[in-house]
Amino acid sequence: MTTQAMPTVAARVAGAVKVYGTGDTAVRALDGVDVSFAAGRFTAIMGPSGSGKSTLMHCAAGLDTLTSGAAYIGDTELGGLDDRRLTRLRRDRIGFVFQAFNLVPTLTVAENITLPLDLAGARGEPAWIETLIDVVGLRDRLAHRPSELSGGQQQRVAVARALAGQPDVVFADEPTGNLDSRSGQEVLGLLGHAVHTLGRTVVMVTHDPVAAAHADEVVFLADGRLVDRMPAPSAERVLDRMKHLDAPGTGAVQAAGGTLEARS
Repeated sequence: MTTQAMPTVAARVAGAVKVYGTGDTAVRALDGVDVSFAAGRFTAIMGPSGSGKSTLMHCAAGLDTLTSGAAYIGDTELGGLDDRRLTRLRRDRIGFVFQAFNLVPTLTVAENITLPLDLAGARGEPAWIETLIDVVGLRDRLAHRPSELSGGQQQRVAVARALAGQPDVVFADEPTGNLDSRSGQEVLGLLGHAVHTLGRTVVMVTHDPVAAAHADEVVFLADGRLVDRMPAPSAERVLDRMKHLDAPGTGAVQAAGGTLEARS
């Protein structure tokens, strides 16, 4: 009998707890979350406002620290790294795409794309950079500055910048939040292309069921707990699941053996 190989894990958290504040004002943003993000896959994180989805992403990416539990990039446990090694890991193995683009206004498109490599003193792979420029469709804009681009074009630059160093995983936090629907679809298409054609890994926080439908899988959070996973999502199925999570009295249960179900 042959054993099917398990997919490589690009990032994961185990027993993740994040508490903000102390005493009566303490807020438990993550409440014992165990979740893995497979390499070479596009995963969306969804949940109602205050569910902990952005906190999960920030802790998984090493932008914030867990109160207890552990976060890993590959086999590297982030909590065991000092500030210098954590900074190096984020620079070398993680890419970021944010809602606000975060481009440097005084740099050209080409300079923004290679900025992380330049800061690290790394040359990168010229052929890979050229591929990214073509993928994002900005070859005729390389000498332009961000103020000369549309919002959608700026976010495409941000996607190329996140991928320039060929990171283990790209974390995208509401990457279409500041875009119109057409530009948003273009950016989501780019992220999907990065995964399915270029072989990268993307983990995206979103509140939009249409955006989540571009992912290979959606993980759902409620009240700081993991409540469901949905492979091959559609916008309609995601929206229906979100309606149940938003319903009054909906709780979260992590059943034995890893089976997840909602409790109404």
